[in-house]
Amino acid sequence: MIFDKLDRIGGNRVVIALSAARLGDAIGNSILFIVLPIFVAKLPAPAVNLPETVRVGVLIALYGLVNSILQPFAGAFIDRVGRRKPFILGGLVLMAVATLGFVSVGRYTNLLLMRSLQGVGVALTIPAALALLASSSQRATRGGSMGIYTTSRMIGLAAGPLVGGALYDRFGFNAAFFVGGGFIILAVLLVQLWVKEAAPVPAKGNPGRFRIIDPALLSAGILGVAFATFVMASGFTMMSALENQFNERLNINAFLFGIAFSALLFSRIFTQVPLGRLSDRIGRKPVIIAGLVLMAPATALLGYATSVTQLTILRLIQGVGSGAVAAPAFAVAADLAQTGGEGRQMSIITMGFGLGIALGPLLAGVLAVHSFTLPFLAGGVFCLLGAWAVQRYVPETVRPGETGG
Repeated sequence: MIFDKLDRIGGNRVVIALSAARLGDAIGNSILFIVLPIFVAKLPAPAVNLPETVRVGVLIALYGLVNSILQPFAGAFIDRVGRRKPFILGGLVLMAVATLGFVSVGRYTNLLLMRSLQGVGVALTIPAALALLASSSQRATRGGSMGIYTTSRMIGLAAGPLVGGALYDRFGFNAAFFVGGGFIILAVLLVQLWVKEAAPVPAKGNPGRFRIIDPALLSAGILGVAFATFVMASGFTMMSALENQFNERLNINAFLFGIAFSALLFSRIFTQVPLGRLSDRIGRKPVIIAGLVLMAPATALLGYATSVTQLTILRLIQGVGSGAVAAPAFAVAADLAQTGGEGRQMSIITMGFGLGIALGPLLAGVLAVHSFTLPFLAGGVFCLLGAWAVQRYVPETVRPGETGG
């Protein structure tokens, strides 16, 4: 009975399996959010003569940059082979090995290597998973399918830091690394046991002219939603680079900052699926544009918050706005994806998201040197620019009423 209800909102067997796996690897990776900055401070770094805060920033950005740069290549190989499940499994195994490898790390340079391997694993996993979702979901419920998938990720990202902090406080670093790796191994098992993939689908066109970056696959719609996800991700991650400044300005501690920061994740958990389903009913574009327009003032006002309550409310609004962008944007990309080219086309969207997460905090750190409020004002303007780009270049792939929702 429950599976029938899930299927009506886009939760078929493959979607549920991949979402459960995404939940496992998100918990496994986000356990490290709390642990790694502390771990970095305890590691010798004779070859990297940088302040501790810069070393932490480099470590965070490295993960995002590696997976973002490699995703188009991974997407191309996925399309070339015509199968997605082996890449999902291979990427998850690589992430598990790298996470467990932290146990034996003795220097900062070794930590950079492990973090880079995690980035490679994510680059293999995400385009393959989204390509499989694109081919396994139906247009009429695809917004709901993507909503279920991204909600699972949000739950994992919200739960992981709590688990990681508790493990570190009670048992130390190694316990966090072992449990993080264990959750990723659980994701491997779920994919292996639950995900059934159809026969390989060859790419359209002449196989002899197969290209990693194929201009024929880079439509204005694909690039438009990729830019929207980049703007969204950079807007909600800017705050992470300025934790110390927020704590000082608002006279709060790290725990209260963490509550405000995580408010975005919790609001997305409860709104992601309904917003995805809304895009199935009224169309993708209006939901994405509304999300970016909602994010614009919420992002711009972060720098003007005078209390943790105001900061938390703004983050909740950011969460609703980003939820309105994420699932419908992935659904648009899946709607527009060409048979045999899903890996490359979906990788463009995920690359935009990964670059936003990597570059948002970096941009905030640079602009904050001139003014604390400047990064957030710029982020608000970028959100409006993203809304304009979606309106101008992204075609509507769902007509109101055609899904019968």
